[in-house]
Amino acid sequence: MADQHNEGLLEAWMFDGHGGGRRLAWDEVQTLKDPTEGFLWLHFRSMPKHSQDWLRDQSGIDRIILEGMLDDESRPRCSLFNDSAFLVLRAVNLQRNSLPEELLGLHMWVDARRIITLQHEPISAIADYVDALVRARCPRTQGEMVADLSLRLVDRLDTVISALMDEADELEDGVETAESKDLLPKLAILRRVSIKLRRHIAPQREALNHFSTEDDPWLGPKDRTRIRDASDRVARFTEELDSIRERASLIRDQMVDRRAEQMNKSMLVLAVVTVVFAPLTFVSGLFGMNVGGIPGVDDPESFWLISFLLVTFALCLGWLFRRLRWI
Repeated sequence: MADQHNEGLLEAWMFDGHGGGRRLAWDEVQTLKDPTEGFLWLHFRSMPKHSQDWLRDQSGIDRIILEGMLDDESRPRCSLFNDSAFLVLRAVNLQRNSLPEELLGLHMWVDARRIITLQHEPISAIADYVDALVRARCPRTQGEMVADLSLRLVDRLDTVISALMDEADELEDGVETAESKDLLPKLAILRRVSIKLRRHIAPQREALNHFSTEDDPWLGPKDRTRIRDASDRVARFTEELDSIRERASLIRDQMVDRRAEQMNKSMLVLAVVTVVFAPLTFVSGLFGMNVGGIPGVDDPESFWLISFLLVTFALCLGWLFRRLRWI
């Protein structure tokens, strides 16, 4: 396997079409002719130059299709030809320290005797599928293999979408009690992830549906059903991502409304205090003028009388505001 990795060939398998298969070495792949029954699976990584040279010079794939296979940023799509198909799907990046919205591309060329797949980064679904092949769970047709890989990719999407739904539930539960400064960063991340995920996986439904219309013998009715099931699940994920984005908007609106209500209450209290103390300040300022003729200036009881009147006036205003339900 070391030589295969050096050449950029990650996996090579020959399937007999009856549920059996064996792993091939790189030398066997170079000298192997098209099988008379069953089919061949070759899985490459895109970076090594040897793999790109082999794909361009010996695979027999049209150069326009090869450019699409080597493009890491291509969106999910499907192109059907006379007896072959080109399919691009997106897989969840489950590597350590990776972001969930950083989806990986899996490019597949399917014809009557071969499946050639290409990845730019490690895809966990491919590794799990190889483990299944080692346990003698081999596909009988190309359509069965494409259906298996599609469902494995969808299963991993389901895990990510479910985690986003749970996070949205937690934010909804904490919107009434948590501080805005704690929720806003999480809410922004949730919206960003849901928007980017939807943009990448929404075309996957159309790609799978288009592939299921292939009428070659290697794609049977059961395989079409399984591929359409994967397409329906992708459609459900798209709807759930739309729901997450809408819920994030509603949570943000609730937070804005709560802050506006708190601001209104604060402004009301400030207004009441201003109304109560404005006349008191006026009266106290009037009596505090350093001019002659101020009543009670020679009476030692005047200060307490005026203070009593001012306090009584403030209490009456407070009672009036409560009666009017301003406070």
